[in-house]
Amino acid sequence: MNGASREALGAARERLDTLTDNTAVDVIKLAEDLAAVTALLDREVSLRRILTDPSQSGEAKAGLVTRLLSGQVGSETSDLVAGLVRSRWSAPRDLVDAIEELGESAELIGAQRTGVLDDVEDELFRTARIIASAPDLRAALSDPAAEGSARAGLITGLLGGRAQPVTTRLVARLVALPRGRSLEAGLDALSKLAAARRGRVVAVVTTAIPLSDQHKQRLGAALAKLYGRQVHLNLDVDPQVLGGIIVRVGDEVIDGSVTSRLEEATRRLAG
Repeated sequence: MNGASREALGAARERLDTLTDNTAVDVIKLAEDLAAVTALLDREVSLRRILTDPSQSGEAKAGLVTRLLSGQVGSETSDLVAGLVRSRWSAPRDLVDAIEELGESAELIGAQRTGVLDDVEDELFRTARIIASAPDLRAALSDPAAEGSARAGLITGLLGGRAQPVTTRLVARLVALPRGRSLEAGLDALSKLAAARRGRVVAVVTTAIPLSDQHKQRLGAALAKLYGRQVHLNLDVDPQVLGGIIVRVGDEVIDGSVTSRLEEATRRLAG
């Protein structure tokens, strides 16, 4: 997002945080309602265009949303969405992206309340690795010919009882309504959103053998110093790196693997 959309999303995040500071708010119901609104606006192209039309007043658009959602979702959800449509958006899709993010954040706030946010972060990463290593499963979860509910059912069967309920709900919603994203991109976005709840970045660390606790602590401290904030390590083992370490933080890659050094030496010899 950029411009007006980025500002609108920032304001919406603040409203969500203010709302959920009240522990009486049912964040699971809030997340479910926001997911339902996301699905509605993803399906109804003309409606989302009306709700982001800059020629219409914010109050008129908020009134329309309130009438449409009355009796369908809770008052907290209706108020949040009404606030969103009062803002200006650079593109209609940005509004839907924002509502989806707020729903995911509500789930993560619930995980934070109950002290399982770290578990959810780790489970999202492991789920991504499981799917990446199982082509048939990935194909089934990405099959556009299958009903979204059927794809979600596969995830529920895979994760149910093996992961936190929050993780299962987040991934099930992703596969049911990917909205043009790959599973990898969707899971990566969820992991980053979970990390952001604690004000930290995510580093994907790939080594040939598992790191010891001492090495993990040293690496975490070094990366925290480098990036100026706490870093959550997602650890992956890949014998193909031979030795050394590869660290990915967002689009930045720190490649200290033996494989990369061999490839560089080969390029120099060939040159």
